[in-house]
Amino acid sequence: QRGLTVDLCNRTADKAQALAAHLGTGIAGHGNDAIARLLPEADVLVNTTSLGMIHQPPLDLDLGPMKPGATVYDVVYVPLETDLLKRAAARGLRPVDGLGMLLHQGVEGFRRWFGITPEVTPDLRRLLQDDIRAKTPGA
Repeated sequence: QRGLTVDLCNRTADKAQALAAHLGTGIAGHGNDAIARLLPEADVLVNTTSLGMIHQPPLDLDLGPMKPGATVYDVVYVPLETDLLKRAAARGLRPVDGLGMLLHQGVEGFRRWFGITPEVTPDLRRLLQDDIRAKTPGA
């Protein structure tokens, strides 16, 4: 409805295409070989892999073709600042870590388990950031 498209990439093009078909209109599935072709037009890049997570290799992706000011979102939250996000910031892109996703998923789980809906606030985010940093030096 808003002229927005989502390009979903996966190591296996067939899996990406099947997921895209399941999710509905405006979503196209591709193999990872399409990433270089898609990046120059992307307003947002979302990494949903474990690459970049602590004890995992970084996501090897050239951000050079991305538009100035594009957003790079990494669902990884340990470390808070992944190699991908550091490289995005260095290029003037907008880096977003996965902590917000974790917090908002936690709200729903907490509500279901305890019948109370906590509010995600800057203080709650800071508390979790401090906890992650304390428990994972270098993160």
